[in-house]
This record gives sequence, structure tokens and C-alpha cells, in this order.
Amino acid sequence: MSSGKQRERQMLESIYSMIALVFILVTCIELCDAATVVDVYRLIQYDISGAPLGSRFATLNHHAGSLHLPPGVDLSRTVVIIPVHELNITLVKEFIAQRKPLGGLLFLLPQMLNFENRDPTSESKYQIHEKKLIKNVLVELERVLIYANIPYPVYFAFEDDDIDAVLADVKRNDASGQPATATTGSYKLVVSGPEPKRIASPTITNIQGWLPGLKADGDLNQLPTIAIVASYDTFGTAPALSVGSDSNGSGIVALLEIARLFSLLYSNPKTRGRYSLLFGLTSGGPYNYNGTHKWLRSFDQRLRESIDYAICLNSIGSWDNKLWIHVSKPPENAFIKQIFEGFSTVAEELGIEVGLKHKKINISNPRVAWEHEQFSRLRVTAATLTELSAPPELLESTGGLSDSRHFVNEDAIVRSIKLVAESIARHVYGYQGKNIQIFADDTSLAVNAPYIRSWLDILSQTPRVAPFLSKNDPFVMALKKELQAHTHEVNVQHEVLDEMFTIYDLTKS
Repeated sequence: MSSGKQRERQMLESIYSMIALVFILVTCIELCDAATVVDVYRLIQYDISGAPLGSRFATLNHHAGSLHLPPGVDLSRTVVIIPVHELNITLVKEFIAQRKPLGGLLFLLPQMLNFENRDPTSESKYQIHEKKLIKNVLVELERVLIYANIPYPVYFAFEDDDIDAVLADVKRNDASGQPATATTGSYKLVVSGPEPKRIASPTITNIQGWLPGLKADGDLNQLPTIAIVASYDTFGTAPALSVGSDSNGSGIVALLEIARLFSLLYSNPKTRGRYSLLFGLTSGGPYNYNGTHKWLRSFDQRLRESIDYAICLNSIGSWDNKLWIHVSKPPENAFIKQIFEGFSTVAEELGIEVGLKHKKINISNPRVAWEHEQFSRLRVTAATLTELSAPPELLESTGGLSDSRHFVNEDAIVRSIKLVAESIARHVYGYQGKNIQIFADDTSLAVNAPYIRSWLDILSQTPRVAPFLSKNDPFVMALKKELQAHTHEVNVQHEVLDEMFTIYDLTKS
């Protein structure tokens, strides 16, 4: 028990170091007349194949305005403050699509999304339908902002008493029809500093660990391998807030717990299977699974050919009764049929519905919608288990503002882990079609809910946008250390992100 607490404390220490990076990413915005300083988070600035996207400027020195401004007023030197709960998405689309001159935008987020806020009342005041509404609004807002080239600064901040009081004053002033000027006693929002610069050769880091299977005496052949894989980095409109509790915090948690469960079995020669298990925590997921591509390319042919199948875990923490298995090979393929039948049998016992979706890959198209497609391109049988019924667009469902701890169901993750662990175990031990529970509740091999909750809490406080994670980032080292606790031959692979993607450094703005 004490070693478990010590490991959790060490993980938290690593995360606190990571939060220090968050504060470096945060700029301060001064509401000068009120002498108030609040933390703000800048909209991401990036390029895809040279095309500029996101907010292209960082500095601000303009008067504050609200949505109560009279129509037709000149906003070229006004920062419009918009609380998310008052958001008119059509108006925001018009601002961006028509490239209306603006001094800037400041979106106010509810405190329940602030991962540094430990106050439980910030969540309890919202009804379930209100939470869903907030999530849907944020999804739509991110979709608008992330694909736009915006020629002015855009920031996010969390609502609090100070900023709410300022906004109330601004609204009253705007409703009076009096334009904000230096002489009217209005508020001015100031962000100073140099403009951001591109991050040169951003690093992506993959981590892998092994649980070697048991060979028969004199057997010189390589054992078959099952790979369990999850991408751990995020992408979102505000990098400093992109914690991705579901995408893909849920997948990371599941992989670690599955590694822990099988380490218990494989630590005893009597229960070690005749399959080797390969665990991969990959980076570059939002960028066409670039890290997975480079990780697989580092395998020798013998290792690739030994992989019986790979199961990729992606967004498995926010579903009710149905999960999907996405594949690239046709459903009638013998290997796919075997995987799906194995998962379906266990799912039925657990009261889970599992569907199968087939999407043929186009090797000439650089877009990779699912992580398993990187395996399929190398003719390795693979599948993705997810709650998503359809592939997301590029840079969508990658851990943005709408993906916080409040929208993740721990029980859904536990059930997903049981499904994957039992399905793999029956494959390894030849128990297909048999109702034998290996990871039964109330046994030494039961899924550990407190362990899952602990890691989910940590991930939900940790922004993980890959270009801002260094090679020896405390979070990356924490993942490596945790994998070392359950597997063998853990190693780390550093690669450079595909030059198709250019991310700009927020710390130097």
C-alpha cells in the first residue's frame, strides 16, 4: 500500500513540474483601470503544409467590449469578451468568415473546466443537461477556431468574481451606447511581449515495454506477439488547456492497467502465456499518428511479422452501451473475424454491445484517421477500439477544451479494460468461446478502480501537446517509469514531428 502511495506521489510531483510549463505558456492580461490581473490562454498558432491557421498575433492593447455593443460600431480597436454560456456561434462565424476587423477576442470558460480548480462546487452547480450543452458549444467553437486563419489575438480565460465584475461594467457601458475610449473610464486589456516563433524540429517521443511470453524448451522460433497501443498526446485550440481526459487519457489509463494486470500473470512461469505482449505509448497522434508511423518503421521485419494483431485504444471513457472496432481489412478476413468474435463474446458477457466498422485505407493519402491504419499500411493486422462510430476529421477529437474530466465516466473505462483484457487473455490461453473470467471482480486479478482514478486525475491536469513536451519532460518520464513498473525492456524513442506541421512557441510571445 505504501509503495502505491509513493508511486502516486512521484507521479504527482512529475505533473507539478509539468504544470510549471503550463504557467510559462500562460500570458497575463491586465484590466488596467481595475488593476486586475488574470491568467489567459492563447489560441494555438500553427501551419499545415505552409498554410497559416489559428491566431496569428499575440500582443493586445485595446479597450474591452461585449456583445451588447450597438450594431455597426467600429471594433478594430476593441477586444470583445464573450462568456461561453452566452456564445452566439453564428456571430463568431461571421466575425471570422467575413474577416471583420477586431482588436481581439476573449472567451470566458466556466470554472468547472479549470483543472487547477479543486472546488467541487464549481461543477455541482451545473445540471447534466447544462454540462452537455457546454460541451457541445465548445466542440462547435473549437471546430470554428481551429481551422481559421485569424488576423488578431484570441485568448481564453476562466470566469471568476473579478472578471465577472469587469464584464458587468463593460456591458453597462456598451448598453448605454457610449463608445469605449481612454476618457470614458472603460477597461483596457493589455498583453505585451514579442510575437511567437515557430518551434524548430519539435520532438515526439514513443515509449514501449515488453512482457515476454514463455517459450517451450528448445524452441528457437520467435513467439507470436499481441500489441496494445495508445497515443498519449493532445491537440486543441488552447494548448495550455488541452488535457484530453477522454482522448486519449482513457486509452492511456486502460493500457497501463492492462499492463499491470498481465504483469501479475506473466510474473509466474505457470501462468505466463505463449504470446509476448508489446505495449506502446505513442506520440504524434493528432498529426496522422506520426509517432506510430516512425515507431513501426523502427521494427525489424521479424518483429513485425510476429505481431498476431494490434489493438489500439482511443477515446473509451465516454460511452453508455456501445463500443466500435474499426478495421482496415475486410470483415470477412479470417484474422478480423477471429478478433471480432473474441471481443463480441466477452462483450456479451459484460453486457456491452460491440460494432464493427470497416474503412479501406488509401496508401497514397497522407491522412490517417485511426492509429491502427499505420499498422495496416505495413500489412500488420490491427484494430482500433473506441466509442467513436466514425473517424474524426484531422485535429478533431484530440483532447481540446471540451474534453475534460467532468465528461469522462470511470465505469466506462473499467468496462473497456475488462473487455480488452479478457479478450486478449482468452486469445493467449486458448479460451476462445469459453465463459472463463480471468480478471474476475474481488480477486487478486481484478481491475483496480483506484489506480485508474488516480491516473485519470493526473492526466486530466496535464496538457500534452507534443511540440511543447521536451525529450525528458517530467510527464514523459512519469509514463516511462510507470510502464517500467509493469513491463520489461522499456525504451524510449525520440523522433522529429513531420515537417508538414509547424507549431508556434507560445512561451516567447
